Amino acid sequence: MPPPGCLLRTLSLMKRAATRLNQLYKLGGITKVEGNLQDQLISVEGSAAPSAIVEAIQATGRDAILRGSGASNSAAVSILETFANKVETHDNDDQDRDVRGLARMVQVSPDRTLVDLTVRGVAPGTYRATIRAYGDLKDGATSTGPVWSGGDGKVKGTLGEVEVGKDGRGAAFVDHPFQIWEAIGHAMVLTKQDEGRGLLSNDEDTVVGVIARSAGMWENDKTVCSCTGKTLWEERKDELKKGML
Repeated sequence: MPPPGCLLRTLSLMKRAATRLNQLYKLGGITKVEGNLQDQLISVEGSAAPSAIVEAIQATGRDAILRGSGASNSAAVSILETFANKVETHDNDDQDRDVRGLARMVQVSPDRTLVDLTVRGVAPGTYRATIRAYGDLKDGATSTGPVWSGGDGKVKGTLGEVEVGKDGRGAAFVDHPFQIWEAIGHAMVLTKQDEGRGLLSNDEDTVVGVIARSAGMWENDKTVCSCTGKTLWEERKDELKKGML
């Protein structure tokens, strides 16, 4: 049996953890929440946006990292960055760019995918979110081509609009008819520019990223990054400095 002090501390931690978990039920669409104190993991079932779940946990005073969502091969992510300075100054490819947004995608049926889009650090206004025909970011948004069309030639990549407030933040949670595997490798663009005026240019308020596969539930159990040797939380601090959401 552990010493009384250790037991009390454990009970206190469990009580605080339960309080944090209960906060998630205040989000609409949450059906089940389970926590593992030892592994510092929380599993959530429901239809709430992943970004809303992370923000709800952060509101309790703890940071959170999304480790996986959806079934195997049914999730994707796109880190949205500005390419304005890179293209204008011809910087090296490995130079860090400011992260302005993040799109998380989870396929929920054979032909429907939920897109959870968040952006910050851009000018207020109405932005259009689209998936592009190509994933070529050599020239930023300019080289991503037109809006993505499906095999039948119909425009498939128009996701909708995102309203950004005076604080430079915006979010959208949309349901769109495509499968994850179709979008992998394409670029995603968020911009205020008029598509009818020709190729998109790279300005401070146009952000772009390639859509890449991400881990499904329980597919990512690493605690140390194999590339840098840093823990996930150390990596998280580095990414936050770059603007990661």
